[in-house]
Amino acid sequence: MEYLLHLLILIGIYTMLSQSLNLSAGFGGMISLAHAGFYGVGAYTAALLAVNCQLPFLLALPAAMLFSGVLALIVSAIALRTIDDYFIVCTLGIQIVAFSLMNNWMTLTRGPLGIPGIPNIQIFGIDIKSKLAFLLLTLLFAALIFFFLKKLTRSSFGFTLRALSEDEIFTQSLGKNVYLSKVIAFTASAMLAAVPGALYAHYISYIDPTSFTIDESIFILSIVIIGGMRNLWGSVIAATFLVLLPEALRFVGMPSAIAANMRQIIYGAMLIFMMFRYSKC
Repeated sequence: MEYLLHLLILIGIYTMLSQSLNLSAGFGGMISLAHAGFYGVGAYTAALLAVNCQLPFLLALPAAMLFSGVLALIVSAIALRTIDDYFIVCTLGIQIVAFSLMNNWMTLTRGPLGIPGIPNIQIFGIDIKSKLAFLLLTLLFAALIFFFLKKLTRSSFGFTLRALSEDEIFTQSLGKNVYLSKVIAFTASAMLAAVPGALYAHYISYIDPTSFTIDESIFILSIVIIGGMRNLWGSVIAATFLVLLPEALRFVGMPSAIAANMRQIIYGAMLIFMMFRYSKC
């Protein structure tokens, strides 16, 4: 039962990550490989404020979102002056820089040693220490992000993002500020990624840089692609499938060594299928 709750919490965290990336990559057409970096910034900010300053979660979370957003704003001011493949390469560089800072800034992040002893979340005097309570909290934040993105993507701003992802020049000819729209979407996406980052830090109670690598960014982007660009419910389904896939392979009795390889084969095959599907649209 405890392990099932653990898997459900992970599904909630990856759902929030993929939906936040869907805002910029799916609706805005800005494929980013830096999302795990912003996820990590949120986790480290919340962890450092909780451990070093004993700041309550409800105060540390906005601070983590703000810090992640400011970094994304600075980065986007430069990165979004590039387009298409150049933008992807630029975000890859951002991810590498973010990981290097987490891994080498010993005085702040403790580098590879990580940050232990992150306390449980306390909200209005209630200690969130059981997995069931943490799952309910995770689902609450996942629902809030989902409904926020639903409202945002159905607004005039959301339709501007859809238009510029299809034809940026035409959208600009309609009098829309394409550059500003992209900066806002990229920054909002990074701020939302800080939410599951803060939750993850408090849930695991220990973080180190290995949780926020380029592989994690690729995994989050894969959830978006497999679930469908601009499809928020698809991100929920894809996150559920990819988190539970290793467990399903173990359930059928497949040896661990084979199951790991089979997971990669299924994962790669789904990506190829989705790429063919999008190329025909």
